[in-house]
Amino acid sequence: MDLEQEEALYEFLENVSEPFTLEDVTIYVQASGQKPDKKLVAEIGAYLDARKIAFKQNNRYWVSRRNCFEQGVFVITPSRLELLNGILIPGHRCVPFANPLTLPHRYKFYWKGEAVPVTTTEAPPEDLYPYYCIYGEEFAPQYIARDNPKNEEAYNADLYEDPPEVSIHTLDMRVIYRESGFVPGDRFVVRTIDWKECKFEMEKAAKDTWSRADLDEWLEAAENGFEDSFALLGPGAGTEEQIAFAFWFGGKRMRDVPAYSLEEFLYEKTNRVDIVPYGIESRFWFAGKEIPDSKNLQNYTVPPDRTFIEELLYQKNIPISEFVILSYIRDAFYRNEKDIDNVINRLVPPVVHLEEAEWDILADYISDSMDDYYKSYSLFLDQGAGPIRQRVAELHTAVIELSAKLQKGEIEIVWLPRHTFIVLSQIQGHAAALLEDLAFDESPGDTDITAMDNSLDSMIDTYSDIKELINTAMDNFRRSNLTLIHGGKVSEQSNGQLWRMIQISISGLDVWRRAIISHDCAMEELHQLIHISMNWNGSGNFKFYCETPNNTKEYLHNKVKLGDIDFRGKKELIYEYGSKWNVKVIIMSSYQPAKNEVTRFIAGEGAAPPEQIDGPRHFRRLLGFLEAGNNSEKQTAKHQLGLEFVPDVFDLDKMNRSLREVFK
Repeated sequence: MDLEQEEALYEFLENVSEPFTLEDVTIYVQASGQKPDKKLVAEIGAYLDARKIAFKQNNRYWVSRRNCFEQGVFVITPSRLELLNGILIPGHRCVPFANPLTLPHRYKFYWKGEAVPVTTTEAPPEDLYPYYCIYGEEFAPQYIARDNPKNEEAYNADLYEDPPEVSIHTLDMRVIYRESGFVPGDRFVVRTIDWKECKFEMEKAAKDTWSRADLDEWLEAAENGFEDSFALLGPGAGTEEQIAFAFWFGGKRMRDVPAYSLEEFLYEKTNRVDIVPYGIESRFWFAGKEIPDSKNLQNYTVPPDRTFIEELLYQKNIPISEFVILSYIRDAFYRNEKDIDNVINRLVPPVVHLEEAEWDILADYISDSMDDYYKSYSLFLDQGAGPIRQRVAELHTAVIELSAKLQKGEIEIVWLPRHTFIVLSQIQGHAAALLEDLAFDESPGDTDITAMDNSLDSMIDTYSDIKELINTAMDNFRRSNLTLIHGGKVSEQSNGQLWRMIQISISGLDVWRRAIISHDCAMEELHQLIHISMNWNGSGNFKFYCETPNNTKEYLHNKVKLGDIDFRGKKELIYEYGSKWNVKVIIMSSYQPAKNEVTRFIAGEGAAPPEQIDGPRHFRRLLGFLEAGNNSEKQTAKHQLGLEFVPDVFDLDKMNRSLREVFK
């Protein structure tokens, strides 16, 4: 679809309040002045499937966000801070019942038919982030910055430091709290009366109004809805998309009361849903599990109905739109270059192989585009956007080149930093979005240029960090292969068998260890090894299992040896320790051991959580208390973690000394 067709599609979805067919959308799009197109029905279907902007009801009908959430009911539970100050912060409270194209400070609320007045609240930004973190903690500053121009200026003033204070629009609730006798624990029942314009009607529900059984019924529907969305859609393009589909899969019960607020559900009530790292972002996911990486770039904004040129590049793992190509062309104009080969080599780095016919097709397309756009290009008018476009294009090229080199290399993905390709995908996607914004004649304003520049600086820093980690991982991989695949006599203990390198990591945390063990190592010994690596005492129940191809668990007896397991088709074991911890054991390189080889740790990262801590989520929360909590929260964290706990500390020598005492 072209831009005008996409705009017509979004306009249709904003207004339709009944289930619709693809034919209904096509008629609307063509009625807006578009020429009849036999392929349009299929293109719209592909677009809806890829962009996840509507829900598929069955093989024929679709449901818009408006149809699903308008007149839906949800809950907001004011915090003590809000009650004390007589305010309510909309923030993320209305997800997914609000039009995602509208920012929270533009929502309109009504109480007994009257509009709730709006005021402003000043506070340090860290006090306000918890009201926006369901969008993703990494995006909370952006929502606050976009609340008003002064906030944006304050954030743009220093990329690496939050401003000391910001001002946000809040609801003035003083009269409502006083007249309704609102106390901590009371809730607001909120109904969406106009999804498109984000209008909501509020009424009070006292804290003891609903039974525990009714709330548990809603909790079960919510947990099932989230798990279905994870299983069917994966991590998706963002947390807002995940939540919208969770409410869809959770059914009408999830969009009615009695109910918990979304904050209560996600941060207090559920044991089945957790927030986990996803590259440089975060997502909701199955509790105790991490989102797997993939070995290619994933850009959720790439057109689903790709043109021939876009498809050619997509097959080369360069997921971009033609607007990105246009931005590269404008960059060539800014550089005063006319050599088409230079443009192609920046767009498609030489490490990405192009067949001669593919090169010719791309060269013809770029040549024609340069002829079309050169006459309208003005170097004078491009002085504001030109320098930043050039830097973004260079970063985008570097990401594509690095990704291609990793895909062509022989390094095992488990050696790479966690979520390497997800991080690279996110940088590539953000860079491509900036290039699309810079592809047109109209230059962004000074404020937008400053914001783009700051965003670019942050992306370059992230790229430099991940590239350094990748280089270190590749050096370690090469050294280990040289060390492990060596000559010499096979040790008598090994009985002629190969040994293994394994990596041990706690699901949901950036804590891992790498060790060398014999194939004769039994599961009960591997259990001891894991506990030494995490400084646990081994008091809880444990089980090892492999996941079979049909997603069932194949449990292993404690006497089973590593060498007895058939690792064809699987590269990892899962270690269940009690009900709180899942540890992934990745089976890496095999090698011939040297004479008198011993079991040993060779690398690792991160301080492991004490085993009595209530799982990964609670551990991350305690780490947050240590870093930025108040005095009471810091004392709580020190008490639960122990006075000797130091975040991020990993002592390899101490760990191997402990190991030698057990594996003599």
